Amino acid sequence: MNSNIIKKIKSLPPLDDTVIKIQRISTDKNSSMRDLVKVVEGDPMLTANILKSANSPLYGFSKEIKSIGNAISLFGMATIRGFALSSAIKDNIKIDLSPYNMDNNSFLKISTIQNAIMLRWYSKVNRSMLDILQPASFLMEVGKIIIAHELIEQNLVNEFQNTLKEEQNLEKLSQTEKEMVGFDSEEITAKIFEKWNLESELIESIQFSNAPQQADQHIQEYAQALHVVKNSANVFGILQEDQKKNSISLIEKYGLDPSLYEKALEQLDS
Repeated sequence: MNSNIIKKIKSLPPLDDTVIKIQRISTDKNSSMRDLVKVVEGDPMLTANILKSANSPLYGFSKEIKSIGNAISLFGMATIRGFALSSAIKDNIKIDLSPYNMDNNSFLKISTIQNAIMLRWYSKVNRSMLDILQPASFLMEVGKIIIAHELIEQNLVNEFQNTLKEEQNLEKLSQTEKEMVGFDSEEITAKIFEKWNLESELIESIQFSNAPQQADQHIQEYAQALHVVKNSANVFGILQEDQKKNSISLIEKYGLDPSLYEKALEQLDS
């Protein structure tokens, strides 16, 4: 089935010009907020999609965000890039996540919570790393869309779901994905982003987010942060007590301060 997955990835259309420009501006240290505003506002549909994402109650802003300039001021360029890439994915890939027992709204909620945790947490740990962690945390589940398509086409949905019933954890999920389609979700996400020529740090951070110790040294902390966040909210639940405990154990294992993560969750709940 590996070849089917590869064909699906290769058949994805390229990113449109607006998203490519957003990508270029967001990764150029000499670009300005004004440059990004101009590009985004030139695409009314993308503007609407970004403002919808930015106004999710999960981010906790008391006032409605009505302009792209306001959104960039509050979130930063990296998050806006994540919103734009997410919008491109929704426009270019048919989404049916029924094999994971999720509808589109549930999938978006998980991605948004992962992103919100990362924003609140790593703004206190190492804000400079958010350039990679913000878009990565919002997009690391994208590979599940391709896997779901393959499971549906091959009539493997029931087998996939039954395999996961007994042991609902991310390690078992990754193992089952690999056994049934040849790749896990993170590997597929990385291959999609390779096709779209995104930067290697973003690709590798997602690719190794299940096994940070296997990544190159300069990628490990990015992958570790993603590993923690995906254990906090995923297809098996969102911020349940066992998930929080698991995440804290990982934070301690990686030599980080659990109190900063706990404060981020408190802000999310408030």
